[in-house]
Amino acid sequence: MDDSRIDLNLLATLEVLLAEQNVTKAATKLHLSQPAVSAQLARLRDLFDDPLLLPTRRGMIPTAKALELAPQLRDALDHVRNALHSHQEFDPGKAELTVSIGCSDYIQAAVVMPFVLALRQTAPGVRVAVRHLVPELIEQQLGNKEVDLVIATPERSTPHLRTYHLFDESYVLVGRHSHPRLKSGMTINEYVELEHVVVSPQGGGFETPVDSALATLGYRRNVVVSAASFLFLPEIVSDSDLVALVPRRLFLRQSEKFTMVDLPWLGEQFNVSLIWHERCHGHAGHRWVRNLIGNLVGENDKRRSVAAQPARSA
Repeated sequence: MDDSRIDLNLLATLEVLLAEQNVTKAATKLHLSQPAVSAQLARLRDLFDDPLLLPTRRGMIPTAKALELAPQLRDALDHVRNALHSHQEFDPGKAELTVSIGCSDYIQAAVVMPFVLALRQTAPGVRVAVRHLVPELIEQQLGNKEVDLVIATPERSTPHLRTYHLFDESYVLVGRHSHPRLKSGMTINEYVELEHVVVSPQGGGFETPVDSALATLGYRRNVVVSAASFLFLPEIVSDSDLVALVPRRLFLRQSEKFTMVDLPWLGEQFNVSLIWHERCHGHAGHRWVRNLIGNLVGENDKRRSVAAQPARSA
């Protein structure tokens, strides 16, 4: 291949064409006309001596060579983009940026919501796209640019992804305000006799790791509702005697509306981290976003720590 024929714009067009597999959609995304993209595709076919994309009834399919090129092309262009962005200063008051965050609905309520509210004050041009996270596909979602940032418990099998520890999370038992059977010092026997709501992200599951831990001790709790979302819990427990074991941060903003009970004998906990791909590491805007989330979590934790301390006399 003659290096003098390589045009970075052509490679950027190929990246979008391989992602969209449709000339019209690629033209829209690139802000170009359809004839212009078709002309660039013709040049790319000549450059690589391969059709690259073959027409079908529903669009186009990549050739074997195109599939081989796709990950190499994406990595190469990511390095170029990183080099360009890493030396730029990010002015949050003027910048325009879209950040895609993959997380659970619990993280949406506990972390993303206060982050978005802070953005409106400091960076009104930054948009946030919240996407459903599949824990088993974190590496794939980040690598394929489906998301720019993940907020979740990091998997041990993806050590090459960048991570930043945000906080350690524990569970608290929640029920309606003045629930007659919720009290401090609750025993395991009293706990398992209650009627429980659990969250099954895949839907329909009535057992969680907590149930496995209880089973090893010879206990089984009475789970009567399996919900697909944490956001379902506040309303159902507030209008019934059902209870739910939830991550503590989920209900902290509305703790006065519910009875919350610590279970010291329950050792279940997990950690939450920011997780991102190397392609976003040097981007000034993405770095600013990660720092803002970390700072907000730290400030909220400090306020909660001060509020939890007993008052001192002067």
